[in-house]
Amino acid sequence: MTDNNYNPLETDLFYQFRVILIGDSTVGKSSLLRQFTEGQYIRTSDPTVGVDFHVRVIQISDKVRVKLQLWDTAGQERFRSITRSYYRNCAGCLIVYDINNRESFNHVSEWLREAKYATEDLNVVYSLVGHKLDLDYLREVPTSEGEAFALANDMLFIETSAKILCNVEEAFSSVAREIYKRFHQGSIRQNSDWEGVKKLPSLLPHIYLREESGDVEQRKKCCH
Repeated sequence: MTDNNYNPLETDLFYQFRVILIGDSTVGKSSLLRQFTEGQYIRTSDPTVGVDFHVRVIQISDKVRVKLQLWDTAGQERFRSITRSYYRNCAGCLIVYDINNRESFNHVSEWLREAKYATEDLNVVYSLVGHKLDLDYLREVPTSEGEAFALANDMLFIETSAKILCNVEEAFSSVAREIYKRFHQGSIRQNSDWEGVKKLPSLLPHIYLREESGDVEQRKKCCH
């Protein structure tokens, strides 16, 4: 039965979470982000120079919406000094590797160590993302190996493909849900000099959702 007294502007919660994507160059961080935020697959793109920025609002429960600020970082060594400065204000971190490139997976431990050092042991949600699942026949990193690394390092784990829309939504929404869970439990806390999590005015999600509603159903498509 519908509650005629329900007012979404009074009851809905709206947050802003900052999330960073890191990993080797060419693993597909930018294509993953473009598919998630714009519903477009870009077959080829120029390497990210320094840091790029994307935004999308998602709903993680009946009453909770989240504005994700997504920071796409360059994987090349010469930009590392720039990208390190963006770690500190993030509540979530996706470390992306190419399942068809063993070397990119071997570097995951280095990326994780660098991120943890830069965030000074803040309770950041880390997710290990194996990308380019559409090229599974060229796979060099077994799923079980990625799962084992994630489990050993207290990370979420998922395999994705921006090209065939496999698990793109879940890669980001799972991180958002975990950030909210930890924030609700008190293990992640708002801080005046930290931008990782903010509570925003409840009116804003309705504006953002109207602006981005057109391609949502298309982006929810997933592989099996």
